[in-house]
Amino acid sequence: MTQRLQGKIAFVTGASSGIGEATAIRFAQEGALVVLCGRREEALAVVQEKILSAGGQAEIAVADVSHEAAYVGAIESTAQRHGRLDILVNNAMAFTWGAVDNMSTEDWHANFKTTVDGTFWGTRTAMRLMKEKGGGSIVNISSICGQFGTAWMSGYSAAKAAVNNFSRAVASEGAPYGVRCNVVIPGVVDTPAMAGMMSDDKARGNTEKLIPMKRVGQPVELANAILFLASDEASYVTGACLNVDGGRSSDLYTVFE
Repeated sequence: MTQRLQGKIAFVTGASSGIGEATAIRFAQEGALVVLCGRREEALAVVQEKILSAGGQAEIAVADVSHEAAYVGAIESTAQRHGRLDILVNNAMAFTWGAVDNMSTEDWHANFKTTVDGTFWGTRTAMRLMKEKGGGSIVNISSICGQFGTAWMSGYSAAKAAVNNFSRAVASEGAPYGVRCNVVIPGVVDTPAMAGMMSDDKARGNTEKLIPMKRVGQPVELANAILFLASDEASYVTGACLNVDGGRSSDLYTVFE
């Protein structure tokens, strides 16, 4: 590997599986010390062992991103232990399904607690820490649902749309201080969260027909994009929303074979 993150301190939420796990592993491969944040210590320990056994560095921070004190405390503790925070990836997500006319206020708000509030709390904390040390990189993970209307996912779609524009504002505020903020926008990715959409070969095939590249994405493909934006190779990139979706967001009409 190229050691693009050599010596960097990185904090990744939702790191126990899927995109978060793949990102943490890629960061460690590139030389970062990665703090794995999530709610389930056992699952985080599995990812930590993968990193350690490959010669990387990883620590565990058990925290629920939807709880402000716990999440902020985990980030601040990381910076206190290591003297700084170089990279934050807000990847943790939560969503509810439901038609608009049947959705409860509680279910509506549930879409925002982790996705919007958590992203705000983490970004605010990282901004303060990074400004003190002369810069850093924040990468927020959104969704193609935040760009296009998606039936039965209005709350999640609205929350992810908020992440996109919030991140642009953060980029504008952080730029004079060397703090970059960018967004990676996945389409359909082969993760546990998407298992319900691809429960059998037929469902997976129908999903793949909608994607110009005719396949779902793999977590490492998202991790590679996140790695680029987190690294110094993206030193002049801030306020960007990068689609990593196999062409799904650029396709108006899908041609079925």
